[in-house]
Amino acid sequence: MRYTAVTALSHPGLLRDHNEDSLVVGPWTLCGTETESPQSLVFALGTPLVVAVADGLGGQPAGEVASSLVVRRLAALGPSLTDEAAVRAALDTCNREVYTAAEGRPELTTMGTTIAGAVMLEESLLTFNVGDSKVYEAAPGRLRQVSVDDSPPPAPGRRTTSAVTQTLGGGYAFSAVTPHVAVSPLATGDRFLVCSDGLTDPVPDDELEVLLRDHGDGRAVFELWKAAMDAGGPDNITLALIRIGE
Repeated sequence: MRYTAVTALSHPGLLRDHNEDSLVVGPWTLCGTETESPQSLVFALGTPLVVAVADGLGGQPAGEVASSLVVRRLAALGPSLTDEAAVRAALDTCNREVYTAAEGRPELTTMGTTIAGAVMLEESLLTFNVGDSKVYEAAPGRLRQVSVDDSPPPAPGRRTTSAVTQTLGGGYAFSAVTPHVAVSPLATGDRFLVCSDGLTDPVPDDELEVLLRDHGDGRAVFELWKAAMDAGGPDNITLALIRIGE
């Protein structure tokens, strides 16, 4: 029998006073809090399993409210995410619900979040994102980003940018989103990394690749988090490492 093993961690980092990231793994959610160490969950392949990271928008109110709303909705919708159309519809629902939740509540106005994740089906994988949180395929000796960043090119001399061009919520008036969704085959041994930019902004891809190559699931997640912390931990750090086993 094939299975999905997911090891995840969420932490506020060193410079933020609270965690605006949220995480969903199947029916399990972690919203605006932190894990003391990497947490592992195993699921049989069969019913669609959603794994996603939502990064509440910093510099705007209630990012943790927006991110937690989205992951809880995805947890509820997860078993119905059987194809690309269903994923797009779910993200449209999430976007509308973030705007609806902010209506008439000044403390929530312009709250928003990014989202990036994957849905494991019996024989295929659906990856998706809105914003600049990322999904990587971690093949042996190679790390490949499969999500599509909704962000402008970084300024000359800089590796990253904090600007995003598309989010769930985040505006004064409703704005529709066009999610990035891709379908690919799913094979035993495949590994995928889903994470917020609190990991990828301070830690370059070549370092991520080495850490994923050299360590098993739990240790890899710890070492990835430690690398972000050693680089200053400038933002909330949330990651989930997915492995297909048999």
